[in-house]
Amino acid sequence: MMDIECSSELNEQPQMLPPPPGTFIDREELIQHVGEFAVSQGYVVTIKQSKRDKEVVLGCDRGGVYRNRRKPIDESAECIRRRRTGSRLTNCPFEVVGKKDDGLWVLTVKNGTHNHEPLKDIAEHPSARRFSEKEVLLIKEMTEAGLKPRQILKRLRQSNPDLLSTPKHVYNVKAKLRQGNMSVRNYKSLKPQKSAVRNNYLSVMEPSWRQHNPPRVPNLIGGRFVDSQSFASIDVINPATQEVVSQVPLTTNEEFRAAVFAAKRAFPSWRNTPSTIRQRIMFKFQELIRRDIDKLAMNITNEHGKALKDAYDDVLCGLEVVEHACGLANLQIGEFVSNISNGVDSYSIREPLGVCAGICPFDFPAMIPLWMFSTAVTCGNTFILKPSEKDPGAAVMLAELAAEAGLPNGVLNIVHGSNEIISTICDDDDIKAVSFVGPSTAGSYVYSRASAKGKRVQCNIGAKNHAVVMPDASMDTTLNALVTAGFGGAGQKRMSLSTVVFVGGLTPWEDKLVERAQALRVQPGTEPDTDIGPVISKQAKELICRLIQSSVGSGAKLVVDGRNILVPGYEHGNFIGPTILSSVKVSMECYKEETCGPVLLCMEADNIEEAIDIVNRNKYGNGASIFTTSGVTARKFQTEIEVGQVGINIPISAPFPFSCFTSLKPLFAGDFNFDGKAGIQFYTQIKTVSQQWKDVAAGTSSDV
Repeated sequence: MMDIECSSELNEQPQMLPPPPGTFIDREELIQHVGEFAVSQGYVVTIKQSKRDKEVVLGCDRGGVYRNRRKPIDESAECIRRRRTGSRLTNCPFEVVGKKDDGLWVLTVKNGTHNHEPLKDIAEHPSARRFSEKEVLLIKEMTEAGLKPRQILKRLRQSNPDLLSTPKHVYNVKAKLRQGNMSVRNYKSLKPQKSAVRNNYLSVMEPSWRQHNPPRVPNLIGGRFVDSQSFASIDVINPATQEVVSQVPLTTNEEFRAAVFAAKRAFPSWRNTPSTIRQRIMFKFQELIRRDIDKLAMNITNEHGKALKDAYDDVLCGLEVVEHACGLANLQIGEFVSNISNGVDSYSIREPLGVCAGICPFDFPAMIPLWMFSTAVTCGNTFILKPSEKDPGAAVMLAELAAEAGLPNGVLNIVHGSNEIISTICDDDDIKAVSFVGPSTAGSYVYSRASAKGKRVQCNIGAKNHAVVMPDASMDTTLNALVTAGFGGAGQKRMSLSTVVFVGGLTPWEDKLVERAQALRVQPGTEPDTDIGPVISKQAKELICRLIQSSVGSGAKLVVDGRNILVPGYEHGNFIGPTILSSVKVSMECYKEETCGPVLLCMEADNIEEAIDIVNRNKYGNGASIFTTSGVTARKFQTEIEVGQVGINIPISAPFPFSCFTSLKPLFAGDFNFDGKAGIQFYTQIKTVSQQWKDVAAGTSSDV
């Protein structure tokens, strides 16, 4: 009986469970998962074997069974002492294996048992006594200042009360410092969060993507900014100086699949997160954007080239979308109909779609990413963002702020590339919706390819905005609007005014228009009072110059020529001064194609009907404005013009987020427009529920 009781007591040792198997984005996430689970069970794991891109074997770093080297002669105390002295600790049999499979890492448990008791206090493990790199640097400084080890340790504990190191450990570090060894060992043992050893080590180390010169723009996958394994990259060039600001890697197929997997994995918990919590994250997000708006604007200017004041407007327009997202809950309210039949109620609810994706152009590096993912994630979706390869820095900075605001890992992911990654996004079966803003050719391709896969799609494509100037228009107000909207942002904005139709002739307006255009300051965006910065690339400049020359060859009059402008100190910049072409005809290439530069095309019409006809016949008629003092004329224009955005005595601009950004075909292709209620409708789907509850005790009739 005693033997049985003793045996049961031995068998009641705390059980240490193995980590649950699963699939992970990368090797580091798998190791972190195993390490954190092990700590919760009372053991610490170590990397036993590793083939970095293929396999990693993790085991327990603690033994507990002694194996004899020789047989004992008797069981005297002296012999037992000698036997233990001549024995060694046997490795714990626990072992798990992580293998890379189709871009993801799969964890399997090879042996989940242990041959020792769990640690009562995980902080007692030797790994918890090691110093971080930052602490080693402090030890060096305090040693040079003449402090003793105990004094050093006392000061280190002021900033890290959980530090368990002893003066002996400080002596050991000092010995290494005397030998000139400043490195901190990257220990394989995985420590608990409390010790903060591994976390401190990682936090003081620069990420690999920042260690490159120039830095490589990272992917964001599963909450971690990681350097792409791709060897191919695209240079991000400052348009004013031609200096390489950074390099954008072409995200590999494996990395893309990992990003989609991370978004898909994060979706169930994120969709079940209360809408009030999602809104609080957006509130914090907009607060952080305001805090870092200077950094964001400067990054946009360095990568895109636009004037700093335009870069601030870029961020502020995106910030308005985030602020709107803070109140989306009341716009997601469904409908309820009581007693549609005998005891039956019916109601509809809006639910998120799942994994969504956004493909961004270069003209608004902050606003358009915020257009897309702010609304999408607040509605409960997870998101894959592909910024423009020409200016991706702002999108990455915004993602960092979103993570700081509390957006969970995997809810927002970032991938990079050009045509290949766009095709991959369109083809992926796990992506339910795609948002696109950009050139007409690429937009048509995205719409046809993504919709063929059954995805929900919204594409804003092309831009050729018109203004109609009536003879009775206010001279100063109209000229200010034409110059600002025509040349602002170097004419590279989707809402730029590229064509002006003067009803009754250009002559009364020409001289003053030329005077105001020539007064604009063309210089780098970082300079104060810049009106026009450089265009995005050498290729863009060459295209603009070619279209100007083609127009002159076709009979257009070059009123102001900005092609040969020189900016002192920035002779290699992509600068084009304000350019005005008159006598432009609808058959000219400059009118039929998107100019995307500081070029204003001037046309003439005899009456308002002819002007409206010119605008309506242009396939890129995104928006149009009229300048007049006649309410009758303005109303006629508003009614008969066939564009999505209309301005009356103001240039067209991006609408406020609570209204809808509308474009008409062929400039818009898809299911719902951006912003406002249409944006919410795009990122959600309706589910209708009918329900009937019966009192069983009242009867069993099934009549409805």
